[in-house]
Amino acid sequence: MTAMSATMHANEPATPAPSTGAEDLPALVRGAADAVDALLAESTRRVRTRVADGDKVSSAKMEAEQHATHGLAWLATYAQAIRELASYAERLAGEGRLGETEALVTRVAAGEYCAQVLGGIPMSQGEIVRLSALGLSAADVAHHVTPALETLIETGNTVENRARLVTLIREGQGSATVGDAGLDETLEAIRSEMRRFSQAEVEPHAHEWHLQNAYIPYEVIGKMAELGVFGLTIPEEYGGLGLSKVSMCVVSEELSRGYIGVGSLGTRSEIAAELILGGGTDEQKNRFLPGIASGDILPTAVFTEPNVGSDLASLRTKATLDGDVWRVNGNKTWITHPVRADIMTMLVRTKPEEPGHRGLSILIGEKPRGTDEDPFPAEGLSGGEIEVLGYRGMKEYELAFSDFAVPAGNLLGDVEGQGFKQLMATFESARIQTAARAVGVAQNAMDVGLRYAEERVQFGKPLVAYPRVADKIALMAAEIHAARQVTYFSARTKDEGRRCDLEAGMAKLLAARVAWAAADNALQIHGGNGFALEYPVSRILCDARILSIFEGAAEIQAQVIARRLVETAGT
Repeated sequence: MTAMSATMHANEPATPAPSTGAEDLPALVRGAADAVDALLAESTRRVRTRVADGDKVSSAKMEAEQHATHGLAWLATYAQAIRELASYAERLAGEGRLGETEALVTRVAAGEYCAQVLGGIPMSQGEIVRLSALGLSAADVAHHVTPALETLIETGNTVENRARLVTLIREGQGSATVGDAGLDETLEAIRSEMRRFSQAEVEPHAHEWHLQNAYIPYEVIGKMAELGVFGLTIPEEYGGLGLSKVSMCVVSEELSRGYIGVGSLGTRSEIAAELILGGGTDEQKNRFLPGIASGDILPTAVFTEPNVGSDLASLRTKATLDGDVWRVNGNKTWITHPVRADIMTMLVRTKPEEPGHRGLSILIGEKPRGTDEDPFPAEGLSGGEIEVLGYRGMKEYELAFSDFAVPAGNLLGDVEGQGFKQLMATFESARIQTAARAVGVAQNAMDVGLRYAEERVQFGKPLVAYPRVADKIALMAAEIHAARQVTYFSARTKDEGRRCDLEAGMAKLLAARVAWAAADNALQIHGGNGFALEYPVSRILCDARILSIFEGAAEIQAQVIARRLVETAGT
């Protein structure tokens, strides 16, 4: 960027740091992170002046200024990523674990993201946000460019660093996640166990399941239950393992690395358990949680309605109390794994006189498991399958309810009008887990892209020997590393009992884009073969595409992040 190179507080140009050295890296990345934080703070102040009416943020102005507000969300996400890369480098250096691979992948990732902050951040393939759109002039930007920031850009994502990183990856000097992921021994043991399971039980069959649009076999689900996947974070008193949200990330990542459908089976249980733990009565907890933890009860989430999308306050499906049952009437769509589910956590309107979200409640609907031949053997419930490009293995349905009966005692928390609030309380964990699934899909894309680049020979040498192909591998590794660290940070924040909707949203926003980029680049490495259905990369591309849509579309996610930022700036 011209402003960066032209003026730097009138400082002399910084001496570039050794490109692969680890000893100075933590301080360098931390210094750059501080500079980006300063740019974020100034950008937040500038954007707030454009969207505020006095002391309050105007929703109309937020909408009118979406390029700036969403761009601010992306800048904040990049700032978070660079901070977490710095924390990772500091932590590993302090433990004597920051080797060449770890230093290189961190340097490339941090250097590239710093460069994009100054040059333009891609919100999507065709939407680039620049600091000028956030109200900063070239002089404003130059004022915040520090020697650390400039040095990291100059010595970060270089040709030499990318080449060396790929060499280390090919030599196997990085772990399965390209370098030390920064986890403790217990979490690494969990990762290894899940990786072995995925390699043995999932990866050999995933593409066949996808091509046939087949359900993930019950045998696989049973083995997942034996490993404790469904009760991972459920307290021990209810039959779970009582582990951390970070462990959930590790498990979700490795299972999704094998096949996103398998990784997403755990999401059903996580959402249902969070809802019941957070809002259920003691009777509901004791009744449902042990079965969810053991895998005997398979749940599904029934929230979305046709033509509603993210506007949950506009839901119209109604539930009317009729004696000792609720009668549910209405339609739901994009319901994952409903045929084989035993319970449905249903967001319905029980108080039609209350506008918006105040009239919503959550019911726990019970139903028998169905089959392909008889998908919904329950009175008052029918549905049709929605054929999808990817994210298969569980199947998507549109459901119709006609006086479907739910016992009165299955009103979550035994209280009406709290459904929206109860659901919002689960979104942090759901988005953290979605970010972890995205990291797993991205890692899978890198796995198959690298394997093909090693095996495919053109003009007498493997594809990976060509710089443009190797560069794709290096950048995949770097971005996956950044997304993983942001995801782990959001999970640690949740484990500490702190509010983390902002951090969870950033993790999901970044990881979903990283997954799509990795899948797209992996397919490009395959060339024409990547377009053939027989190659797994075609499945990975389809699976990756959903990640920036569900659990809050990227645009909605950016809107939520931006609003929090500008509201906080006014306090």
